[in-house]
Amino acid sequence: MSQGSLAQFAQALASGEIRIVDLTQPLNSSTATIQLPPEFGKTWPFRLEEISKYDSRGPAWYWNNFACGEHTGTHFDAPIHWVSGKDYPKNATDDIPVGKFVAPACVIDVSQEATKDADFLLTIERVKRWEQEYGRIDAGSWVLMRTDWSKRESAEFLNMKEDGAHVPGPHPELVPFLAKERDVIGWGSEGVGTDAGQAFRFDPPFPCHSIMHGHNKFGLASLCNLDQLPPKGTLLITPPLKITKGSGSPCRVLALVQA
Repeated sequence: MSQGSLAQFAQALASGEIRIVDLTQPLNSSTATIQLPPEFGKTWPFRLEEISKYDSRGPAWYWNNFACGEHTGTHFDAPIHWVSGKDYPKNATDDIPVGKFVAPACVIDVSQEATKDADFLLTIERVKRWEQEYGRIDAGSWVLMRTDWSKRESAEFLNMKEDGAHVPGPHPELVPFLAKERDVIGWGSEGVGTDAGQAFRFDPPFPCHSIMHGHNKFGLASLCNLDQLPPKGTLLITPPLKITKGSGSPCRVLALVQA
């Protein structure tokens, strides 16, 4: 890209010709975290601890310590997060090539279906119908599933029942289709994780994690404001924290949209 192109891009941002949409949930003590069976390890909830605030502990400055799991709130999943992706080179948050943190996105709106059915699964057939209307999913694109799930309160957001969580997600047959036949860069959802709530029952279990990361692809979870994005034409900026050998991290996901 020439300097002229960069200047035009900056001018388009400044003038509002390109709009920036924040797809990120705020991090606080009420941020929902994924719930696993008791025999597995637990992620920490987000915690903020004040160090000083213009007082005797620090008269001119305010700052905090914070603690949380890597996969808390709106977050990025790296391939090393899953056993199927553990052997790829440059598969962690500190060594993924930075060019992969800027990529186009396709947004598939299934909010009406998800409102009627908490266990709704996006299928290959439904995606192909979307492609008939908006064009083929380009290689290297994110596929984001809009469900409006992010508009729910914490208990309804996790939607835990006696048999586990009930949250929409990708059909297990869709994941290899997107990874292999469309060569996407990753999958994003509004749920607490990238998979459907009942995905532990699928074959393979948690296909979005197992297959996407098994093909060196990425994940984005707990997204919001997908209702502000067009089906095609969005550019996502998704850099995670540069944690050495990090499996993922909270992430400020920004979408650039033509106004």
